[in-house]
This record gives sequence, C-alpha cells and structure tokens, in this order.
Amino acid sequence: MEEMSGESVVSSAVPAATTRTTSFKGSSPSSKYVKLNVGGALYYTTMQTLTKQDTMLKAMFSGRMEVLTDSEGWILIDRCGKHFGTILNYLRDGAVPLPESRREIEELLAEAKYYLVQGLADECHAALQNKDMYEPFCKVPLVTSPKEEQRLIATSNKPTVKLLYNRSNNKYSYTSNSDDNMLKNIELFDKLSLRFNGRVLFIKDVIGDEICCWSFYGQGRKIAEVCCTSIVYATEKKQTKVEFPEARIYEETLNALLYETLPVPDNSLLEATSRRAHWGPHGEDEDGPEPRERVRRIHVKRYSTYDDRPLGH
Repeated sequence: MEEMSGESVVSSAVPAATTRTTSFKGSSPSSKYVKLNVGGALYYTTMQTLTKQDTMLKAMFSGRMEVLTDSEGWILIDRCGKHFGTILNYLRDGAVPLPESRREIEELLAEAKYYLVQGLADECHAALQNKDMYEPFCKVPLVTSPKEEQRLIATSNKPTVKLLYNRSNNKYSYTSNSDDNMLKNIELFDKLSLRFNGRVLFIKDVIGDEICCWSFYGQGRKIAEVCCTSIVYATEKKQTKVEFPEARIYEETLNALLYETLPVPDNSLLEATSRRAHWGPHGEDEDGPEPRERVRRIHVKRYSTYDDRPLGH
C-alpha cells in the first residue's frame, strides 16, 4: 500500500470479487470511511470529503445515484485512477498544485469535468490558456560539451544548423565592423530558428574554438561549414575581421533542408542547389555529380588588404 495525502490510500491491486448495484446509505455509522476502487487504484476516504462540494461524488454518496460495489465492500468507479487523488485533495482543501505538463493538465481537466468539480476544471482551463500564451514556441539547445553536441546531432531526425560564436577566442583586436557583424550573425540565427522551427534542429555553441562559424548537418554528418572570420592587415598590425555572409548562410540552410524527410538526399536537388549549379557547368564536370561526402567549407575573405579587397579564397 502507498500512502496518499489526507485519508486516502492507493494501490494497484484490483480485488477479484463479484459486484452488485445498490444505493449508498450515507447515514450508516459504518459508512464514515469509504473504500473506492477507481480503475484498479484503491482509495480510502471519508463521507465528509466526498460530500463536501456539490459534485457527482456527492450525488453518488448521498443516495441520489446507484453505486456498484463488490462483495468486499469496495465501491467501483469505472474511470482511470491516476488523478483521483488530486480530485480528493481538491475536495478537501479547495485548491491543489496543478501538474507541470500540458498533457497531464488536460487529463486532470477531463476527470474534473467527469466528476463535475467545476472549480478545479476552471483552474485547469486557466492553466492551459497560460501555457498557450507563455510556453516557448522555439527551443534552441545551448551545448555544454562536444559529447552533448554529438549526441544531439546523432539522435536528431532533422537537419541541424549550429552557430558557434566565441568572441574571447581572438588574440588580435577586432576591426571596427566586427562587433556589428557578430550581432548580425546571431540575429540571423534567431530568425532562421523561428522560421524553420520544427523542421530543423538549431544549436548554439559558445565554447568552441572558432570565433564565428556556421555548421550544417544532414543525417548526422556535416555537409557544409561557413567560417565568418578572417585576418586583415592594418598597416603593420594584424586584426581579426568578422564577416556576415548572409546569402551563403541562407543557401546552406536550404541545402540542409534537402535532408529533412528523404531517407537518401535527392541528387537532382543537391545538384540544383550546389555552388557548381549556381555558377554553371565547367567542362568535364558535366558528366556526373561529384561525391557528396566532402564537406563544403567556405571561409569568407580569408586574407585581405587594408582596404578589405579580397586577395583570394
């Protein structure tokens, strides 16, 4: 037996006995304590608790309704007993803490409606409305270790986009626009996570070795990477520059969506959205699609002069 709050006791044991239908006689001295079998869960409680509020239970135990009992005196109620203890506690105290999860609140609401416990039903309705208003629409995990990151990516059935940003990794000073571009990368990540919520797993990493880097995964493996940092030379002093390659990030996010539902990526779609297809065919490369095992790594303006003109990739 597991003790419940108040006078009730619950057990998963179901007594095997014959049943009969009678009207409950609440005036009997022996009826001060009542034995209830609610869907196999056994409860002891009192007549005072059951008749405290104007509910279906009060109708059952005031003689207005017939009840089903077995030969051992257990009164049978054909409902799930999971939340019946909460119902009893509400009848005793007039208030109870509600479950945390939306699903359990909905279950409790169904039981409150069945037993006509209007006050508890109203509280459940209000809690569900608050959850609709305040429950996060989009949740983005912040990884705390490489192992956690690998587990998230490996166990997800969605494409994954990860943004790594760690401003403290820099050993040089930043260019004047780097802070703004860092914020633009973070803002774009937030916008993409809202736009593709439910279709793509978005992950933030603030402990990695890069300063600002996007990684894209499909079917558990990395398919592309966009590094947004470069080294520039201002006179004789090196500086770190953070770029904001918005178009490239959008393109790689759409490429990752090709891995959303298909068990194998559609080669024609991959070809249509690849860089090769974007710039057009080049000679012998037209004969067939190149293997997709290689990760596309794009480093934006790896080295540039003082006036930021690119010298090569």
